[in-house]
Amino acid sequence: MAYSAGDTILDDEYNTFVNSSSSPYGYNHFAGTGSGVYGLGQTHIATTSAGATVQASQWNTLFTGIDNIANHTNDTMTSRASVSAGDTIAIKAAVEADLATLAASVAGGSTNATAFDTTAVGSSTNSGTWNSTSTIERSVTFASADAMRHFFNAGGVIRIDPSCVTGIDGSKDDVFNDLTVTATGNLDLKAHSTTRSGSGESLTTNGLSNGFHDLGTSYTVLLKLTSDNSGYTSNTVEYSAKLNAAVGSATILTIKMVSTDPADDTTYTSPNTSGVPANPNEAPRMTLALIEVSPNDTQGLSADIKTSSNAEVSNSTS
Repeated sequence: MAYSAGDTILDDEYNTFVNSSSSPYGYNHFAGTGSGVYGLGQTHIATTSAGATVQASQWNTLFTGIDNIANHTNDTMTSRASVSAGDTIAIKAAVEADLATLAASVAGGSTNATAFDTTAVGSSTNSGTWNSTSTIERSVTFASADAMRHFFNAGGVIRIDPSCVTGIDGSKDDVFNDLTVTATGNLDLKAHSTTRSGSGESLTTNGLSNGFHDLGTSYTVLLKLTSDNSGYTSNTVEYSAKLNAAVGSATILTIKMVSTDPADDTTYTSPNTSGVPANPNEAPRMTLALIEVSPNDTQGLSADIKTSSNAEVSNSTS
């Protein structure tokens, strides 16, 4: 349907702007409950009944909603003055174009949003040093599947913050500190991708094109790094993510970090006079910390969107 600025708006045209669930998407589909990549959990705007006159208050409610979502996504909207009772309720310029812009921003994971809180949501550390493999899994749970989608659609991030406890074996401590703190940095799982703030080491598996909407019920590798330190080029750290159901039904996200030290190290007995660690086979205790970067209500959303709980799923070494 062609919409021309200045034409008197019809009830079905207004309802399309408010409630269309197909392109051009209406406000309720990308800002309300929505489905898949659409939806932010905002209060739905009521449609008007067939044949009814569109009221000034209804038109203004839609304009306010558009501005609120644009404030969160940091999109520039067409300037529109409010209308008053008694005015001819005419179509305003670029309403359809502005709605399309906002729908695209939400579908893309609100990548330009800046209204967030950063909160630690749990950390796990190995109980001791290890010789072959360290595996840690942690999960975050949302109150509902819709809340989970809305979190990521609004630009929310689950940040993987890995590290290790140094002080056991200087060289091997350096290897895993390099792999986690330096080379991984912050690993941010977003709506449609994952970003790595660190650099260095050998990139073995690059799964950074995967985000929340790409995950399934089996683990997807986000990143695997292999040490480039001399003598330790078989040591690795790998990060994976999975959901407890398909997107739209899932409420739990689980992150797994697997560290490996397959080298056949030589153990030196005391007294050690060779300038090497007494137990070079021991790898340091690994830490997997998760942080949520959650959308808040300071720039247009009606409420903060956060996780509801977190837990350690497993923590083992061999």
